[in-house]
Amino acid sequence: MIRKYAKQELFIGAAGQKKLKESHAVILGVGALGSSTAEMLTRAGIKKLTIIDRDYVEYSNLQRQQLYTEEDAALKLPKAIAAKQRLEKINSDVSIDCRIEDITGQNIETIIKDSSIIIDGMDNFETRLIINDAAVKMNKPYIFGACVGSYGLTYPVIPGTTPCLHCIIKHLPAQTETCDSVGVISPIVQLVAAFQTAYALKLLTGKAVEPLLISYDIWNMQKAEIHAAKLKDSHCPTCSQRAFPYLEAGNQTKTDILCGRDAIQIRPGVSHIYDLKALSQNIQHVVRNMIVNPYLLACEYEEHRIVLFKDGRAIIHGTSERTRARAIYSRLVG
Repeated sequence: MIRKYAKQELFIGAAGQKKLKESHAVILGVGALGSSTAEMLTRAGIKKLTIIDRDYVEYSNLQRQQLYTEEDAALKLPKAIAAKQRLEKINSDVSIDCRIEDITGQNIETIIKDSSIIIDGMDNFETRLIINDAAVKMNKPYIFGACVGSYGLTYPVIPGTTPCLHCIIKHLPAQTETCDSVGVISPIVQLVAAFQTAYALKLLTGKAVEPLLISYDIWNMQKAEIHAAKLKDSHCPTCSQRAFPYLEAGNQTKTDILCGRDAIQIRPGVSHIYDLKALSQNIQHVVRNMIVNPYLLACEYEEHRIVLFKDGRAIIHGTSERTRARAIYSRLVG
């Protein structure tokens, strides 16, 4: 008999492996973090994996997104499809469900309703807060993770036990940089994904986890930990008041097709005033023909012209696809 999980069973036990084989993980976003955690959980023998992503594979992804190949990039395969094809070759025991979708307050509860755990592979905090609200509302463990440059963060949200992401967000660094603006190296991706997967394996096999907000800079070999139990906000609208504001349509990014202009207008649901000069410095090496004045930043990115206003509103020219416009916005603004 082929014993795929023999070495793992020596560590987590046969009972733990049985629990894994009965579990369903949902991975939201299969870019760098999501593709790494998807592969580890697939190799670990989870029963079912659902992967959600709105984007397609590009050559610049291959340096850190380990599921994908040059052929995937040449074909511009949706990441969810390319990931499913690869994962099914890795472990045929695992049921892989993939969806090419943008995550919103309108679809998130349907996506996670049958899950045992939710893994974060997103690239923006607005979507993470949508996921956090849904996870707390539906009592689903949610493993937050993020990385940029050589810096990464992880934190487990266990509804009813730990503070939620909304509680601790004021203790997180402001997201003013993205992988497209300052880059990212693959070792920090693997480190964050390893912590996320370890949390997932512990929770799925019935082990307790500490509510540790861990940050690390793998280039400078620095690490910091905060025990988040004391960070619970008694006024948190999500886990204390159970109002779930980010599931409301009014608090979510809106995309409008500008008729006759081959452009999408993006209006963020969360109010934020941007320092356009600082943003211009972050993205100057990945855009062209940039103009900055006190009112707006205009530039060209790939085949698109982008105009960003101080309040976060943007117009993405050269596309009528909402998901494409949102992906570009996330890459440049976060």
